[in-house]
Amino acid sequence: MDNALWTGYRHREVDADGWTTFWRLDPRGQDFRLIDWTGDPERPGHRLWDRAAMPAGVRGIWRTTASTVSLELRADPGIYASLAPVDVLVDGSLHQRCEIEPGDQRIAVELPGKPVEVEIWLPQSGMIAVRRLSFDGEADPQAPSGPRWITYGSSITQCTGADGPSETWPALVARKHQWDLVALGFAGECHLDPIAARTIRDVPARLISLCLGINVYGGETYSGRTLPGQVEAFVSTVREGHPHTPLVVITPLLKPNIEGKPNALGLTLDDIRTCVELGARTDPEVQLIDGRTVLTSGEARAFYADDVHPTADGYRLIAERLSPLLRIP
Repeated sequence: MDNALWTGYRHREVDADGWTTFWRLDPRGQDFRLIDWTGDPERPGHRLWDRAAMPAGVRGIWRTTASTVSLELRADPGIYASLAPVDVLVDGSLHQRCEIEPGDQRIAVELPGKPVEVEIWLPQSGMIAVRRLSFDGEADPQAPSGPRWITYGSSITQCTGADGPSETWPALVARKHQWDLVALGFAGECHLDPIAARTIRDVPARLISLCLGINVYGGETYSGRTLPGQVEAFVSTVREGHPHTPLVVITPLLKPNIEGKPNALGLTLDDIRTCVELGARTDPEVQLIDGRTVLTSGEARAFYADDVHPTADGYRLIAERLSPLLRIP
């Protein structure tokens, strides 16, 4: 793995056997209890940190004349029924989608054997470690060349239901614009955590987008009294490191089957949208996107796998709608 140049992660951890885990939040020195202490040893913990160890958006690019590339993976589905695949792109187009099984395995992909650019996208869901990337010919790792875009959100940003890691909505938008993606989507764990705000603050970027609210609604994280201030504090922390960077806040997309239903704290999704907007607008430079305008009610009913999560086609439609709204000057 020493010759590999990967991007899209915050901390690279290599164990004694050479297995590399790409963390999207840096776990070093962190007290995991600050985020998911429950007081009950029977309840599962480390939920945010489990998601942070999943390599959504992590990828590598090489210029090569090789005829094959191989990579060892160690995979565990974790909370998911199945693992996402590995996508191998050649000159920007999907070349092969490699299905992954639990356990240790080696994937090998035939390449054209002429000068091409090869991208390897690691799975967006599952506990994944990698080892021994090798080409059978000359291969030069390529650093990302486009402007960096950081996007933060829930499972709808992690996109576990996308067909593959190169077809999540953030990946599709980044590939269209040739941006360097940092995808901070954490399924069920977008709760305005300070560690996420500090991470965004400390990573250079030309564009930042925050998709806020759906996990707050479902997890009953904040009330109408506390949510606007939490959004304000999150945005303020991000601004400390990005005083002039375009910052976009996206409120929850339409969820036709749960619109109007109050959660345990009495907040409907429209209440959540109002609170997110109140907190975001304390920064006059924030661009606000009303999530209700991204998909129509009919489209949401057609392209959701359940009450909350889009299908693969739904993620492609979200990318199509958000792509022209996200801009880097």
